[in-house]
Amino acid sequence: MKRFILSIDAGTTSSRAILFDQKGNQVAIALQEFTQIFPEKGWVEHNPIEIWETQINAVKNVLKKSKISIEQVDSIGITNQRETTIIWDRATGVPVFNAIVWQDRRTADICEELTAQGKSDIFTQKTGLVVDAYFSATKIKWILDQDHNLRDRARKGELAFGTVDSWLIWNLTGKTTHVTDATNASRTMIYNIHKNQWDQELLDILNIPVALLPRVVNSSEIVGTTDSSVLGKAVSIAGIAGDQQAALFGQMCIQPGDVKNTYGTGCFCIMNTGNQAVVSKNKMLTTIAWQIDGVVTYAIEGSVFIAGALVQWLRDQLHMITSSTDIEALAESVSDNGGVTFVPALSGLGAPYWDPHSTGAIMGITRGTNKGHIARSALEAIALRSRDIIIEMQKDAGVDFNSLKVDGGASNNDLLMQIQADLINADVIRPKVTETTALGAAFLAGLATGFWSSIDDLKDLWEEDRRFTPSHGKHTQKTISLWENRVSRILTQK
Repeated sequence: MKRFILSIDAGTTSSRAILFDQKGNQVAIALQEFTQIFPEKGWVEHNPIEIWETQINAVKNVLKKSKISIEQVDSIGITNQRETTIIWDRATGVPVFNAIVWQDRRTADICEELTAQGKSDIFTQKTGLVVDAYFSATKIKWILDQDHNLRDRARKGELAFGTVDSWLIWNLTGKTTHVTDATNASRTMIYNIHKNQWDQELLDILNIPVALLPRVVNSSEIVGTTDSSVLGKAVSIAGIAGDQQAALFGQMCIQPGDVKNTYGTGCFCIMNTGNQAVVSKNKMLTTIAWQIDGVVTYAIEGSVFIAGALVQWLRDQLHMITSSTDIEALAESVSDNGGVTFVPALSGLGAPYWDPHSTGAIMGITRGTNKGHIARSALEAIALRSRDIIIEMQKDAGVDFNSLKVDGGASNNDLLMQIQADLINADVIRPKVTETTALGAAFLAGLATGFWSSIDDLKDLWEEDRRFTPSHGKHTQKTISLWENRVSRILTQK
C-alpha cells in the first residue's frame, strides 16, 4: 500500500527529505547541511556533487528513520532553492563549475551594463523580473564566458543547464531526464512568462544557446521515474516547484489575493494573482505560481535576500549564539532594541530597493548596547524587510491584508512572529505544519498521481496552529521611523 509522499527539499544551506502521509502530516524528516563556499567578496557557491550526495543521504536517512520502505512511497515531489545555476556535461554528468548561488553578486556589473544599454525593460516585460544578479541568466552567461570552449560545447548540446531541481532529477533518473518546471523557469530571466517558453531574443542578448536549456513541464505532472539503482526501486517524480511557489501551494493560498511569507535563509512574500500576470508598479516581481494541466497561475513576489542567514551570521561569524534557536531567548533578555537598527544588507538589498552594492550596518550603538539589543534588532530587521515588501505589495493589489500566513524555520520563533504582527499591524497566522515548502511539493506530486483527488481535498488538510495579533506597543512606530531613516543611509548613490 503506497501511503506516503516523499518530498525532497533542496535548500540553500541543507538538503532535506520529508515524508508526508495522506492527511498531510509530517511523518519524518532528515537533513544534512552542505558547504557554503565564498571564493571572493559577494560570491557564493555550492559544490553540485555535494548537493546531490547530501540530498540522497537525506532521502535514505528519512526512510531508515521512519522505518518506511520505498515500496510504500507513492511518488516524489521536489522543491528547491531557486535561481542557483548549475551547468554540467551531459555525457559524464560532471559539473563544469561550482553552482553559483542565488545570493551571489558577481554578475552585478553585467546587469548594470544591460540596463545602461536600455535592455532592462525588454527583460521585465517578458519575464516579469527586474534585471538583477539574483536570477540565473547572467550566472549562465558568466560561466560560459570563462572559456569559449564551454559556449561552443553548449551550442553542440554537450552541456546542460539547470537549477537545482533539474540537477537532482537528472541524477535521480540515471542521467536520462533534463527538465524543469514553469515556476523555476520563470526565475531564470530568460523565460517568457506570457508565452510560456524560453525567449530567443533574451537568449541572443546574453549569448546563451537554447540547446543548453531543459524542457519545461507542469508543476504537477509525472516527469519520470527514479533509476532503480538510486533507491532500489523506480518511483515516480510527479511534483516540481521552486521553494516559494511550493510554500504558496502548501499554504493553500489558491485564491487571488491570498498571501504568505516564508522565513528561511531569505524572506519571500508572495501573493496569488490568479490568471493575471499583474505588473508591479512598486518593484515587485511578477512570476509563475504554478502550472497545472497546462494552466498557469501567476503571483507577485518580493524577495529579502538575508533573513535566517542573518541569524546564522550572528552564530557563525560573531559567535553570539551557539544555535540559531538561541536567538529568541537572547532577544527576549531586553525589553526593546535600545535604539539599535540592524540593516541586513549582507548580499545587497532586494525588493523594493534593488541595490546590489549596498552593505550591511548596525546603527545606534552606545556604551549601553549589549548582545540582547543586537539580537532583538536582528529579528526586527527580518520583520522590517518583510514589512517593506508587504507595503508595496498592498499597493499593487489595491488592498490591505487582514492577515499574513507564515512558514519556514524562523516562523517557529514566537518573538519574531509577534514583532512581525506589530510591524504590519495585521494578524500573523502560523499553520500546524510549518514545512509548507515540502508540503506544497508533496501536494503537487500527489495531485498528479491521484494520491489526492483534488485541490478541494487538500484545502481540508491545512490547519492553523497559532495566530499572533498586533500588540500596538509603544516602540513599534519608533522602530519603523529609525528603520526608514537608517536604511536610506546605506543605499548606494546611483
